[in-house]
Amino acid sequence: MSAARSEEWAARALFAAMSCGVDVSEDVLAAGLAGIAALGVKSLNKVPFELAKPLFDEMMTCVEFEYDARESGTRALIDDDIEEVVTRIKLRKVVLDLHIEGFLGAVQSMQAIGAAPIPGA
Repeated sequence: MSAARSEEWAARALFAAMSCGVDVSEDVLAAGLAGIAALGVKSLNKVPFELAKPLFDEMMTCVEFEYDARESGTRALIDDDIEEVVTRIKLRKVVLDLHIEGFLGAVQSMQAIGAAPIPGA
């Protein structure tokens, strides 16, 4: 997912959380994906499925099926590629962790130079 798409995804997730009563500070809003990390993905459990599903679906567009060694290459996932629910949950966590990693480094750098801290980061 590109940085622009990641930023848009983070904004939609934050606004969905806010529309459902999750208290989101200005610092968290300004931090993008790092703000979601600071807020805690668990806060998104207040978001109704109808609002969360498009976000979850978009996360899975970052995951590709990799062919075995005889057939090199990748392709987009299809529903039957993953048989276990727990695997899908683990993949979503990995996608989020990979996207947040870069933002968390930026937040720590901002804190080192005296910028406003991000709660929980």
